[in-house]
Amino acid sequence: MISEKLNQIIEPALTDLGFSLVRVRFSGVGANGKSRSQLQIMAEPIETRGMTVEDCAQISRQLAAVLDVEDLISEAYQLEVSSPGMDRPLTRPADFVRFAGELAKVTLLQMRDGQKRFRGRLGGMDEDGTIHLDTGSGRVSFTLDEVDIAKIDPTEFFSTLKQSLRKTEEK
Repeated sequence: MISEKLNQIIEPALTDLGFSLVRVRFSGVGANGKSRSQLQIMAEPIETRGMTVEDCAQISRQLAAVLDVEDLISEAYQLEVSSPGMDRPLTRPADFVRFAGELAKVTLLQMRDGQKRFRGRLGGMDEDGTIHLDTGSGRVSFTLDEVDIAKIDPTEFFSTLKQSLRKTEEK
């Protein structure tokens, strides 16, 4: 599969630059001449700091050169490099460990107890690879293979920020 090959090429190049790969997504079909394929690369600094526009530009230049040499994508495509952002996707086992305790939204591939979408606090990941999410109706457990989409839910951050701003305005 092309995404696995892209990961194998992109991840070491990012590591050499001091970044870790969060997600690679290749989409679109450029064959009809009207739409252009897009390669989205989401990365973050290995060291604890924010991601800058300059970081994205540096990554873009380096990966464009690497991808041109490897020539995995035959049609024209647009390269997009970004940071994970506030609603950061959770794509690797390490993400579920790192962000344990955070509010998250998870959509499973198959229904579980009559629903596929869950919102709750991440309870981390066991040694056997079971991920736990504490929701308002109890704990839901699943493996990474069962996840369609998982991401941090930033609503708690914005709620806290809003409360802080109100207190500042009242003073």
